[in-house]
Amino acid sequence: NDTGYANLMKVVSIGFVDGYYYKPRVDFETLKNYHEGLICLSACLAGEVPRLLQRGLYEEAKDVALRYRDCFGRDNYFLELQDHGISVQQEVNRQLLRMAQETGIGLVATNDCHYTNAEDWEAHDALLCIQTGKVLADENRMRYEGGQYYVKSEEEMRALFPYAKEACDNTQKIADRCHVTIEFGVSKLPRYEVPEGYTSQSYLRELCEKGMARRYGKDASVYADRLEYELSVIEKMGYVDYFLIVWDFINYARVHGIPVGPGRGSAAGSIVSYAVGITDIDPIRYSLIFERFLNPERVSMPDIDVDFDYERRGEVIDYVVEKYGKDCVTQIVTFGTLKAKGVIRDVGRVLSFPYSFVDTIAKAIPGDLGITIDDALNKNPELKMRYEQEEDVKSIIDTSRQLEGLPRQAGMHAAGVVIAQRPMDEFVPLALSREGQVVTQFTMTTIEELGLLKMDFLGLRTLTVINDALKMVQEDHGIAIDFDEIGYEDKKVYEMISAGRTSGVFQLESAGMTAFMKELQPQSLEDIIAGISLYRPGPMDSIPNFIRWKNDPENIVYDCPQLEPILKPTYGCIVYQEQVMQIVRDLAGYSMGRSDLVRRAMSKKKMSVMQEERRRFVYGDEAEGITGCIANGVPEDVANKIFDEMISFAAYAFNKSHAASYAFVAYQTAYLKCYYPMEFMAALMTSVMDDSRKIALYISDCRAMGITVLGPDINHGRGAFAVKDGRIRYGMYAVKGVGRSAADKIIEERKENGEYISLEAFIDRTAGNDVNRRVVENLIKAGALDGLEGNRAQKIICYDRLIERTMNERKSNVEGQISLFDIADDETKKEYAVTLPEIDEFEPEVLLGYEKEVLGIYISGHPLEKYADLLQKKTTATTADFIRTEDDTVALEDHATVTVGGMIIEKKLHFTANN
Repeated sequence: NDTGYANLMKVVSIGFVDGYYYKPRVDFETLKNYHEGLICLSACLAGEVPRLLQRGLYEEAKDVALRYRDCFGRDNYFLELQDHGISVQQEVNRQLLRMAQETGIGLVATNDCHYTNAEDWEAHDALLCIQTGKVLADENRMRYEGGQYYVKSEEEMRALFPYAKEACDNTQKIADRCHVTIEFGVSKLPRYEVPEGYTSQSYLRELCEKGMARRYGKDASVYADRLEYELSVIEKMGYVDYFLIVWDFINYARVHGIPVGPGRGSAAGSIVSYAVGITDIDPIRYSLIFERFLNPERVSMPDIDVDFDYERRGEVIDYVVEKYGKDCVTQIVTFGTLKAKGVIRDVGRVLSFPYSFVDTIAKAIPGDLGITIDDALNKNPELKMRYEQEEDVKSIIDTSRQLEGLPRQAGMHAAGVVIAQRPMDEFVPLALSREGQVVTQFTMTTIEELGLLKMDFLGLRTLTVINDALKMVQEDHGIAIDFDEIGYEDKKVYEMISAGRTSGVFQLESAGMTAFMKELQPQSLEDIIAGISLYRPGPMDSIPNFIRWKNDPENIVYDCPQLEPILKPTYGCIVYQEQVMQIVRDLAGYSMGRSDLVRRAMSKKKMSVMQEERRRFVYGDEAEGITGCIANGVPEDVANKIFDEMISFAAYAFNKSHAASYAFVAYQTAYLKCYYPMEFMAALMTSVMDDSRKIALYISDCRAMGITVLGPDINHGRGAFAVKDGRIRYGMYAVKGVGRSAADKIIEERKENGEYISLEAFIDRTAGNDVNRRVVENLIKAGALDGLEGNRAQKIICYDRLIERTMNERKSNVEGQISLFDIADDETKKEYAVTLPEIDEFEPEVLLGYEKEVLGIYISGHPLEKYADLLQKKTTATTADFIRTEDDTVALEDHATVTVGGMIIEKKLHFTANN
């Protein structure tokens, strides 16, 4: 019942429920504290009572059952009867009937349900095989035999238990007693503890007043009305504590030196967010709209997503957990689902069809995002023909269609965190993730519908890059860069972007975006914001007009004068969702709240709503307080034309607040690359150390800028990429097989006891669990020991023997033994020191091959250097042109003919069926 719901959650989480998933023995004393309102069933095979019956321990089972009855009460404890055609169940049922007669404990009939309909049993069997990695042909696998594990009707259940009518009646009686209600759409925000003497409202207002003075100085009073309006809406909608909670953990991050993004999403449209420091984007300057974020005419939870330094994001989450309580802060579950291509491959494997056969079916599914098997059958006539004509194809597809969309596995949302006002298990069921973290069993959308506070703590790699670069600039040049002070108008930065030198620049480095920037020639942050918004499917169609009118603003024609102030920043084109809202407000007299509702209807293509809104937009609606375009001097035909253009574009229009946030970060990375390229590129390469392809790309970019990149070095390098004497030194963390702990140990030892003078000394000082044989070998191959005496070939021959000697000596010392070497003088020790053999260095191809092996790239040269001119003349594409970029574009078009050059590094011989 309602009062017992929270207690039910506690019982489940504490683990005192009778069943094999929990404790084999029940702590009745503790259970008594939580049993109010609960009904306990002694599960037919899983419960403690039936398990004792299966072992022939009738009296012991009866004793446990009576203890349950005494704990829960006669009306709340039942013996459960099930019948799935399993002989042991029927035997247990007979004994449960006897026990019910002897004790007076009630019976209840249930069915174990693993799928909904009887005909689903085969699909469920296949699903079990997918989950357990088995095939249907495997006799010794987990299965639910008999096909009886579906939701049976009352008639079927009564037919199963003709001898226990009371058990079926009790099933209905229990159902009638269940009145759990889950409250949706009502905010359950936690309270923010404000300082003494304040209310939440007064504290937020004080933060805003101080922030407005800091942000706007003497002009703060100009925007007082906007601030007051936003605060009144926030207070009226009950979101004051929400803003304080977000402000608090962002403030914590800033105070503790954890980089925070300038904003993300619609929150940048709020002057309150800007004043208190939740965002760093001035909504006035960039014409951002509050109602796009929080609409007083549509009650919905605000959504403030926050970017943090990728490496320190966890510290902010830890702070929130500590402040609001471990029981009240939980991360959110995600479910990986069986998608069209994947489920076909899974089902094909489970049904034991050859991989090559299944592969032909999976590859016939188009690669469209979110495509279903039914969509694929409609789009691909060849696949449909095979489905209709080939029995095996039909079998695979039919089973796959039944499983498509089901959860494949549960995981933890990368950023989602939910904060509750009371322990989380009072609101949602919880689970343990594979990583051992407590997560909600409800997904993000359900969490929001329940009115719980959901936050996205996003780790943005680019913030880490910016932060690392700023630290190096401070260290190398003694300059502390503050973007709020220097602004976002530097001409050199825009010239660099316009020239296409955007490798590593946030959001602008893909081949397509680089080409667009060269064509666009941006001269302000507004141009970057528009560029980010336009370079996507749909809005791309507006790019030619945008560029043409940007270059020739005199020829821009506005359909009516009222459009000019709205569309002037985007050269007459509708680019943003906010512009759609401004048009319906300024031309037709809509309120900003209602204009957001129109925008949403347009973006979701709700035709019936849009036709009604067209009438209001053109002619007005006195009852709704809408004047309409005609009354405001816009001709009927022009109003209809504008409305048509809004409909066609609203589905694709971008949120300007979101694009502005991206543009700020893009500018910051571009500024650093323009003025401090070495520090920026070192930070950038550190951020992609696990991706040798990107490192190779950025090293190539460095060379094009005239920056030298040196190999790793145990005496002069760091763990990360670093700048030294006008050059970038390769980071030891990026050497394969070395790892952070080994690199840190090498660097720490060097700091404490000086540089390494020989291979022998290096091994003697560092060899151990972290610095093992593989670490030393890979450092030699990478050239990190080139500064020591000897070539790489000599070191490769000697290192293993040196490590073995060092480890043996340490072992002897631990055991208290003293060797002759320990008591020898320095001259004698020199005589017995390991000398490097007299052998030549490896051939250049071997040296470079080793570098490629452990670094993923060639650092000291390239095998094709001597052919560079020839390749330049003869080739028309490089391998980079074939790679799909982050914005899902490829430089080359299908069916293009190109010439590439390279070297063959491996060949494989395959024998055909006829040898």
